Amino acid sequence: MARRRSSGGRREYPRTARVNELVREIVAEELERIDDTRLEMVSVTAVEVEQELTQGVVYFSSLAGEEADAEVLGALHQHRARLQSAIGRQSRMRRTPALRFAPDGGVRGGKRIEELLAELQPTLTSSGEQDATPTGAAAPGAADHEGGGPAEASSSGGGGGEDRHVEGDGPRPQ
Repeated sequence: MARRRSSGGRREYPRTARVNELVREIVAEELERIDDTRLEMVSVTAVEVEQELTQGVVYFSSLAGEEADAEVLGALHQHRARLQSAIGRQSRMRRTPALRFAPDGGVRGGKRIEELLAELQPTLTSSGEQDATPTGAAAPGAADHEGGGPAEASSSGGGGGEDRHVEGDGPRPQ
């Protein structure tokens, strides 16, 4: 008899993942059809349906920000029956999960990190601690150094130190 491994966290089975994605798509499409100004700037970011399909949480983000969360939640609760009905019509599930709604904290956390980095950027560049090289761009001469990243790619496939060339760096040196 095979034993199950304890992963410590919640494991998402392929069926659950498919149901989550299906419910997310149906709810997002139905929100576009609903004529409610409170839901105009709302995106469905994720759905987590329990394995038994009895309950599900719909995570959303709104361009209106945290100030509008109460209003958006009210609108979503008002249209909950319509959303659950759409799930029942468009899916072949025996049970339609009872929906709950929650703002997506991950989106807000990402926005807050971006704001903090934007605040720090002028401070770092004026104090000389960081150069003005854009994020993701290689510093001049970075392809000449070993140590990882795209600079290790070689068009010749060999390991010769001087014969390195990265596509897009201009003409190959002779």
